[in-house]
Amino acid sequence: MTGNAERPLLFLDVDGPLLPFGEDPQRALRVTAPDSRLARLTAEVGRRLAALPCELVWATTWEDEANAEIAPRIGLPRLPVVSWPDPSDRHEREDQWFGLCWKTRTLVNWAGGRPFAWVDDEITDADREWVFAHHSGQALLHHVESYRGLADDDFAALDQWLRAL
Repeated sequence: MTGNAERPLLFLDVDGPLLPFGEDPQRALRVTAPDSRLARLTAEVGRRLAALPCELVWATTWEDEANAEIAPRIGLPRLPVVSWPDPSDRHEREDQWFGLCWKTRTLVNWAGGRPFAWVDDEITDADREWVFAHHSGQALLHHVESYRGLADDDFAALDQWLRAL
């Protein structure tokens, strides 16, 4: 991990929040060509993310590809990247039982007690409850609709929460 320990973290998912699947919620179930989705990225999203008072961290299956493909298109520098454990090392059975997103435990461990916000289209109330019970710092788990991606109200909620820390 890198960066200033006083700043909260913002864990960013790519597919859904930054690369929405389209206006039709049913479209999220269909595969969309990656190149056509990448063309939707704008520098405005990068400016808005960079303006938030936090340390941005990729929390996506894109892993370091997010630095190669996403960051330059939206005007962000290289960001730290969460590395996911091997599927055999995950607590998949237990997490499925509790209805947790497969990323939840790893993000709490990565944060190491630091306050964090997490934007993802897979977050549920089960994740919020688990983080509340297992994370010693403050956390905001912000669900973003995968068909529309990050919108004005999402940025407003993130900015307000991060500045209130």
